[in-house]
Amino acid sequence: MVFLSAAANAFNDYMDFETDTINRPNRPLPKEKISKKSAIIATILLFVTGITLSAFLNRDAFIIVSLITVPLMIAYSLWFKGWPLIGNIVVSLILGLAFIFAGVAFDNPWGLIVPALLAFGFTLLRELVKDIADLEGDRSAGLRTFPILAGEEKSATLAVILTIVIGAGALAPYFLGLYGLKFFIILIFGIEFPLVYVLLILVKSPTITNCKRIAQILKACIFAGLLAVYLG
Repeated sequence: MVFLSAAANAFNDYMDFETDTINRPNRPLPKEKISKKSAIIATILLFVTGITLSAFLNRDAFIIVSLITVPLMIAYSLWFKGWPLIGNIVVSLILGLAFIFAGVAFDNPWGLIVPALLAFGFTLLRELVKDIADLEGDRSAGLRTFPILAGEEKSATLAVILTIVIGAGALAPYFLGLYGLKFFIILIFGIEFPLVYVLLILVKSPTITNCKRIAQILKACIFAGLLAVYLG
């Protein structure tokens, strides 16, 4: 998974070279610390290594990587990234599949359904918020993200709805008896409180600067969610 994630990020940076010169000029490619040729070579080597390693686990794990995950990663950067909401859903699905892959590797895919769903939900929300933050660069690159088509206000409204749904849904595993008290405590402080803060920002002032801050908060929430699942 480390190799595949690295490959996907390298390929995404390669494809996002033009938009990153506006949105993230301090990244290695826009700053010319790494050449575009080196990035694509690294992408190929990392993808091949990840697929090869998955073959040593079991057949199902290899199938998930080679026939589902890697094609989705490549298709996302090539086509889906600029599609309104579709691109967000695809990248969220890829993150969720990481947990399903781990479950399959240990012959227990159902044991990781909850973290897979949590990862999917948080990633979907974070990707939408990032699209709002990247509005200027994405528009200049001719992308058709949801904020570009629907506007910042409607995008913020959708983000508010997703925040409420994810906040409520994250509590469900505890009340269904799937996880214990430690899960609930970490969830409250590591996810629910930050989501309330995110909700307030989205309602009061969903500016590009604030959306960049929200994206970082949501990234931290994902780690809190992992800790809650592990200890709970």
